[in-house]
Amino acid sequence: MSKYDVLWEYIRENGDASISLTFDEIQDIGGIPIDHSFLRYKKELMEYGYEVEKISMKERKVLFKRMD
Repeated sequence: MSKYDVLWEYIRENGDASISLTFDEIQDIGGIPIDHSFLRYKKELMEYGYEVEKISMKERKVLFKRMD
């Protein structure tokens, strides 16, 4: 079990082609703040049919994209 499983489930259940979430929204959904380990864990998202398309440190947002 991953510390980001709740977030991955949320993204999969959302079902949109792309989803943009702020760092604060990610913390609210997953119950944990986003940190550098996110870069390692983001690979797990592919099992849920999505990938991380862009991480903006300036805007503090992550763009997720459904894999087709």
